[in-house]
Amino acid sequence: MAWEDRTPFDAIEKSFGLSESQVIQLMRYELKRGSFELWRKRVTGRATKHFALRSKLVDRAYCPTQYKNK
Repeated sequence: MAWEDRTPFDAIEKSFGLSESQVIQLMRYELKRGSFELWRKRVTGRATKHFALRSKLVDRAYCPTQYKNK
């Protein structure tokens, strides 16, 4: 969930009980250094990862086309 750009940290906390800082620690531990740094650049300040920065019109945690039925 943390790797996915559209899943907010608040949803991760609700599902797994991990705060944003705990998710960052976990990602730092689990990813290679370069992968972690790229992930941090990507999610830092990203509106989709933080409910407070997100438009109130967005009421889902993922893109509607993300889980396509085949």
